Amino acid sequence: MRMGLREANQRFSKAVKAVKAGEEVVLTDRGQPIAVIKPVRAGRRQADAIRKMVAAGLLRPATRPGRMPAFKARPIRGRPISHTISEERNAR
Repeated sequence: MRMGLREANQRFSKAVKAVKAGEEVVLTDRGQPIAVIKPVRAGRRQADAIRKMVAAGLLRPATRPGRMPAFKARPIRGRPISHTISEERNAR
């Protein structure tokens, strides 16, 4: 489906319905195509996001398959942080 910018602006819901139906919408400016709105494949989007985070160093891929082990909270030693914060506020 092709839509001019004015029509897309006035009838955006029509474009969204077409995309939801699996159709690509080509936006045009004075007859020249300038953008494409197309459906996103759910599985691929998640895989791409993970790949980008690994490449950026924000994420490490799992070394073993399966679930992570259960989380075990560690006891905190020393004074509670609330005491330290209160002391710093009182010192001002």
